[in-house]
Amino acid sequence: MIEFIYQTLAQFGFRHPLHPAITHIPMGMVMGGFLFALASFVLKKDELAKTAHYCYTLALIFVLPTMLLGYMDWQYKFDAEWSNLILAKIVLAFVFSGLLCGAFFVGKNDGVPIQKKLILYGICLAAATGLGFLGGEIQYG
Repeated sequence: MIEFIYQTLAQFGFRHPLHPAITHIPMGMVMGGFLFALASFVLKKDELAKTAHYCYTLALIFVLPTMLLGYMDWQYKFDAEWSNLILAKIVLAFVFSGLLCGAFFVGKNDGVPIQKKLILYGICLAAATGLGFLGGEIQYG
């Protein structure tokens, strides 16, 4: 099935990995959400905290397709070869997904102070940064 998808795309001239194209959505939303939450805290504007929550909602929506495409690229481009970096990336991806779930529920609760949300959002940002670093190490060594 995975081979079929990549061969079909290749017939249209698309021979690139699929994961990098979608990974910018959850990663960018996490970064933007953190910055909106930080701005909400500094400027004392609650509407910016809502925007941060919407960013994390989009990140949560796109994290599963991103993980699926990462798995497909690993199967197709790397012949599903295990390495410590792959294992670390898979584990961190699941941790990141759990953190995004937590950020979603904490973010929609208006009773949680922005300072506590910022801590969770900062942890999500650190996990996203770690995933990006691992991806770069896997791809470029």
